[in-house]
Formats: sequence, C-alpha cells, structure tokens
Amino acid sequence: MSVLVVGLSHRSAPVSLLERVSLSRDAQAKLIADALGAEPVAEAALLATCNRVELYAAVDKFHAGVAELSTLLAQHTGVGLEELTPYLYVHYEDRAVHHMFSVGCGLDSMVVGEGQILGQIKDALGLAQELHSAGRLLNELFQQALRVGKRAHSETGIDRAGQSLVTFGLEQLAGGPHVQSWAAGKRALVIGAGSMSSLAAATLARAGVTELVIANRTFARARHLAESLADAGSGVTVRAVPIAAMGAELAEADVAVSCTGATGLVLTAEAVQEALGGRTDRRLAVLDLAMPRDVDAAVHRLPGVHFVDIETLAEASADAPMAADVDLVRGIVSAEVAAFGAAQRAATITPTVVALRTMAADVVEAEMARLNGRLPELDDRARAEITQTVRRVVDKLLHAPTVRVKQLAGTPGGADYADALRKLFDLDQEAVAAVSRADASTGKGGHE
Repeated sequence: MSVLVVGLSHRSAPVSLLERVSLSRDAQAKLIADALGAEPVAEAALLATCNRVELYAAVDKFHAGVAELSTLLAQHTGVGLEELTPYLYVHYEDRAVHHMFSVGCGLDSMVVGEGQILGQIKDALGLAQELHSAGRLLNELFQQALRVGKRAHSETGIDRAGQSLVTFGLEQLAGGPHVQSWAAGKRALVIGAGSMSSLAAATLARAGVTELVIANRTFARARHLAESLADAGSGVTVRAVPIAAMGAELAEADVAVSCTGATGLVLTAEAVQEALGGRTDRRLAVLDLAMPRDVDAAVHRLPGVHFVDIETLAEASADAPMAADVDLVRGIVSAEVAAFGAAQRAATITPTVVALRTMAADVVEAEMARLNGRLPELDDRARAEITQTVRRVVDKLLHAPTVRVKQLAGTPGGADYADALRKLFDLDQEAVAAVSRADASTGKGGHE
C-alpha cells in the first residue's frame, strides 16, 4: 500500500472555491466512509481546514485511487468534477509524505510557520481513528507529521517566520505588527466559541482591549469561553451573550472577529450598517476568519468599516517575507521524509521475516515430534537439550540473512528483497498476509 493525497488549498484554488468545498464534521465523516469503501482504498483520512481540503488514502492502485478520490471530493462538496479538477493536486508515495510533513511544519500554510495546523492535523487523525478508517500507514504518517512539526518549531526559528492566522488578521486590521497599541482601549466582539474564536478572544485579551464580548448560538459555550478568559486573569472585562444580542453588541464594538461553523452568512451588510447607525466618531474593524465566510463581502464597501477576510489575508500573505529558518525546516522535512520512507520499506519485510521464523519453528517442532516417535527411550533432559540445540542452529542460520534483508529493505527497491526471501524459502503467501493482517488489527504504530 502507498500513500495518496488528492486535495486543494489556498495555493491551488481561489477562496471562492474553497468556500464552496467547506465540509461540516458530519459531511467529513461521510466522505471518509465512502472513500474507505472504494475498491483501491484500504485506509482513509481527511484534513479539512479553512485553507485546505485534502483526502489521504492508502491505495494499491495509483490511477484508480486518483479517479475515486477526485470523484468523491466532487460528489461530497457539490462542486462538479470538471470544475474542481483544474484546482486539484495529487501527491503519491514519498511526495505525499513530503507534502504532509510540509503541511505539519506550516510551510504550506497561508501564514508560513503558523502552529495551529498541528491541532488541525491531530483533529483529523482523531476523526479517522474514531471512524476506524486509519490503519497502520496513515496512523504513522499523521503521527509522524505531528512530531516533525513539533521538531521544526523547537529546533528552528520558524515561529519568527509566521504566526497564527488570527494574529496575521489582526495585524492587517492594525496596519502593522503593533496590535497591542492598536487594540488598547477598544471594545471587541468575538462571534463563535470554537477553537479559532477562542484563539481570537485570547489574543485580543492579551492585546489589551478593555472589554470583550463572546456571542455564540450555544450560549453555554460562549459563557464557558468567557469564564475561562476571566479566570486567566487578563484584567479584561469579559461577557457572554446569546447570538440574538449580537446586533446590539456590534453597535458598541470597535473590533469584531467572526469564525463560526455556520453554512450561511452570520453578518449581512445590512446588519452591519444598521449596527453602525449614525455613529461617526469611530471606525469598526471586522475580521472574518470563517470558511465558508461569516460576513457578507459587501461589508468592504461600507463607509467607516475596515474589513479583512480570508481572501484579503491570502493576498497579503503572498507578499509576506520568508524567514531564513524556513530553509532549515525544509531540510528537516527532507531528512524526515527519507527516514519515513526507509522505515516503511523496512516494515514491508517484517511479515515475511516473521512468517519465515514461524515456518522454521514449525519445522523444528515437527522434527522433534518425529524424533520422539523414533526414540521414545530419551529422557526429558536429553530431549530438552536436543530441542534447544536444534533451535539454536536454526536461529544462527537465519540470523544473518534476516538481519541483512531488513537492512536492504530500507533502501529503494527494498520490496524486491522480501519477494526474493519468499521465493527462496518457498513461503506461503497467505501466511505472510496473515501476519500483515494481524499487525494491522493490533494498530501497530500506536495513537497520539
């Protein structure tokens, strides 16, 4: 089985299309289930964020896999295959691993080096594990991507090259990196209580807004977020309000950040204009981090409003400077891809080696049973000594070739050595396959 990824992101598709392919959690689960049911697919996982939708799979056929995954993405997003195809990218085997590790390090993010993607990869793995759609290969791929991402952030200054999408968005509103001086004394409204909204609220609290209001459809979640921010001791006045009070709070706000999971607009241009009323004493800064968008694009045209959305951020990030540390991270990714590939190739030989040793043990047992029948007068001590001697001879004969074949399996073309071993010892292919199935069922590779 080999890793295949078919997807699209802010690098390959316009924001307007990314908005249309956004999937709810339930829709993601259905897509994964259908992918797992496709003939060439043995494992499946989905990485879906506001900037990307990528379907990962373990497949035994490349062309059939690409066709199936592309068709499923079109069906589940509701975008026609002909319209979607020009924006899709395909990565296979080592290139797919390289892409996954680059994503985990933030190299493929809208804001290079941002760390939030690690949480999103962990969530994607969690969903795949919950659905039992990730086997050994995808479990190891996603877990290693998390480790590589953490390594990149701890061993390099990639954090200096980028920040979270929230910080980047606030910097665009502030007109530069001095968010604290810009936010000081302002009233802020955060719409939503999910992970991105929580990050936005915490960032605004640290930046020094005087009042922070959390509005959410589920009031209990808004209240929980408000209480956690108040307990953090930032000194900011934090309140939670039901979503119905959003208009009144917007009228008093200087900054509004929206990031909900709604499928339709949360703030229309008319609602924003009504909230502004006749106020002329101050501007309203609006940041929309949702995909699909929460705020009507027409808000751009309203006087007195500074509006930044995902599309604005995509354009701004294209001109963002790259830190020298990015090159160090690329080196880490390349080295980790090589190590992962070698480990995967080496792992392919393990079922063959296990099957060989099992066959050898069976031969020893059969021969000892035959000896017992021919020499029943042997006492237990002599029988045990003979058995141990035969086993040592077999182990010594098998040691060098099995160790060497594991080493060779880690090199390009290593699968050929496993095939040679099976042919030389006339191993039953079903016995080898049984070992592989047993490894998969025990979830080797572990969970994060």
